[in-house]
Amino acid sequence: MNALATDQLPVVVIGAGPVGLAAAARLVERGIEPLVLEAGPSAGTAVRDWAHVRLFSPWSEITDPAAEKLLAPSGWTRPDGSSYPTGGDWAERYLQPLADILDDKVRYGATVVGVARAGRDRIVDSGRDEQPFTVHVASTGGREERISARAVIDASGTWSTPGPMGADGLPALGERSAAGRISYRVPDLGDPAVRARYAGKRTAVVGSGASAFTALALLADLAADEPGTHAVWILRRGITGSTFGGGEADQLPARGALGLRAKAAVEAGHAGTVTGFRTQAVERDGDRLVLVDEDGRRLDPVDEVIVLTGLRPDLTFLSEIRLGLDERLQAPTALAPLIDPNVHSCGTVYPHGVRELSHPEQGIYLAGMKSYGRAPTFLALTGYEQVRSVTAAIAGDREAAERVELTLPETGVCGGAGLLDEPDAAQNGESGGCCAAPAALQTGIGAPAPSGGC
Repeated sequence: MNALATDQLPVVVIGAGPVGLAAAARLVERGIEPLVLEAGPSAGTAVRDWAHVRLFSPWSEITDPAAEKLLAPSGWTRPDGSSYPTGGDWAERYLQPLADILDDKVRYGATVVGVARAGRDRIVDSGRDEQPFTVHVASTGGREERISARAVIDASGTWSTPGPMGADGLPALGERSAAGRISYRVPDLGDPAVRARYAGKRTAVVGSGASAFTALALLADLAADEPGTHAVWILRRGITGSTFGGGEADQLPARGALGLRAKAAVEAGHAGTVTGFRTQAVERDGDRLVLVDEDGRRLDPVDEVIVLTGLRPDLTFLSEIRLGLDERLQAPTALAPLIDPNVHSCGTVYPHGVRELSHPEQGIYLAGMKSYGRAPTFLALTGYEQVRSVTAAIAGDREAAERVELTLPETGVCGGAGLLDEPDAAQNGESGGCCAAPAALQTGIGAPAPSGGC
């Protein structure tokens, strides 16, 4: 197929979540035909899975400017910019209306099972860049098809692949067989069936991030109403000044407040803590579970386990595409140094675009949460800037693609999700305390100023 014919093909966007729909809006703005393929039955399918969880970012920071322009003729207005929506609010009041405006440019029940170059597996060099992409799709009804595309933006996220309990990144021994007592999501205690699952029970919460804070806070609220409810917080590291996040110094106040709620749950006795515990096995004790660490330490039995150890990208359907990924984070190689929690314990994740998101295979981009691989610090505004830049590049507007149009505040993200404790770190003041006064969030033209650090 010649270049002119390829340019007439749509750009396939994988995923009708916030960043995928923003990419579609940007493509429409550029006069380029998008085709959004969503595996679920509606826009924001993954977001709806955590509909009960409140976002850290207010409405003013979770809508895309191009999407707002597309929505405006329908009479849509952004909700109060200073209020914090739940995932359900975000899906119903923004994502679904945006998908509805895009109409037949969004297809539901369409699972992408493979992406390749037409007539070329990943080994073949000859004529590779001149060939369009073929996107292999399996529909809900069992029908399979191939769609030709001029470019592919994979914004499918990481929600479908939560991290396991095992400290080595693999499922702990016995974890799979105990699946009926293990959840990998923040529980929706507003659901009577879910509430009954945890009420009056002893629950282990494994993980150290914001999702773990949320689970601890919710279980503490449940404990106040349901006697016998208790949480055990399992931490791979010790407790330091940054264990509960940035608190009042966090540049995302709602996240800081959540960390303080988790701290209050521990101090009130609704949650105990177990530190330095790296799960190796899950054993049965009658109807209960016993967690065993790599040194043979065994915890008291629990009724349920909630595993919140992060998310990771599903790269299986991209096996015939030549991606340049960091060996640790599974993020694009140029982006990884900016977001690596092994290096950055605190500070800004700079806005970035096509230069950081490009791969050896021209014309394919991982965007949104998926572009961060296993790193935990993604913000919606970062994803919107990503797809603004990427769509400009697809349109041939290199100047706009390489321009930065967003300056983010210090996020106050501290600590690394998978880091080991350094014995002297806490007493040397190196525990990754959070940065101080927030900078104003700005949109416009200009490169971000360097962070002053913590």
